[in-house]
Amino acid sequence: MAGVTGRYSLGIYEKALRSSTGWEVRLAEAREAGFEFVEMSIDPSPDRLPRLDWLSADRLRFRRQVTASGIDVPSICLSAHRDHPLGSSDPERRLRGAEILGKAIELAGDIDVRVVQIAGYYTSPDDRHPDARACYVAALAAGAEQAAKAGVMLAIENVDGPDINSVTRAMEVVDEIGSPWLQVYPDIGNIAENELDTVAELTVAKGHMVALHAKDVRVGEPRRVPFGEGVVDFDLAFDTLARLGYFGRLMIEMWNDDAPDSVAATRAARSFIIERIERAELQVAS
Repeated sequence: MAGVTGRYSLGIYEKALRSSTGWEVRLAEAREAGFEFVEMSIDPSPDRLPRLDWLSADRLRFRRQVTASGIDVPSICLSAHRDHPLGSSDPERRLRGAEILGKAIELAGDIDVRVVQIAGYYTSPDDRHPDARACYVAALAAGAEQAAKAGVMLAIENVDGPDINSVTRAMEVVDEIGSPWLQVYPDIGNIAENELDTVAELTVAKGHMVALHAKDVRVGEPRRVPFGEGVVDFDLAFDTLARLGYFGRLMIEMWNDDAPDSVAATRAARSFIIERIERAELQVAS
């Protein structure tokens, strides 16, 4: 993407590509679609959660596949905490959540992943309790200490729902913990889905954004909205980022569910985003 704009390295979410293929094919498809990196998913599914327990040989094989592909895998989207949230009222679920976080940090260090993205959900919707945020913050503080030793960055994503539903709230946790190894990973779509001020939300994270998620949404519909059919003002978002002087990774978040045309769909999404980045760059330059 350096030929289009020097501001961004443009990547794609693993779930936008066919899950039935192995990493060798998945990385080749990402390269074919024009991307520079793929973000790995570690969710609670039986296909992805076991990655946390990869043997040394598995980790070495993955590193070799990434090196051979010419495509980077710089980050992990760690959504496995949906089943074992860090702020659960159940001590056993909290303990398992902390174990998942620790294993993700260890895996990241072993496979040369630099960022582990943490979703901003304190606990599950059926487990609301007054100490959920405090438990979540305590677990992240401990995780940040481990991440510092491993040289791996943790980054909080603003999410849908009542917890860290804004970049502002994510920054409050970052400031409270006070570790350089814990930063923010703003999701442009979730800002719009929560009907927040895009300019204010991105501005509060200046100097703390390790990467960005881009997706389209509708209010009450934070996933699987085709680009251009939702309410996200991408022109405003990219104009703001340009004025803030943001340089870094931008990951397109989409889900294609093994669709046979997933490469074409991701290529179209990439073109959509590039067009709006270029428009914002021209606007700021003028």
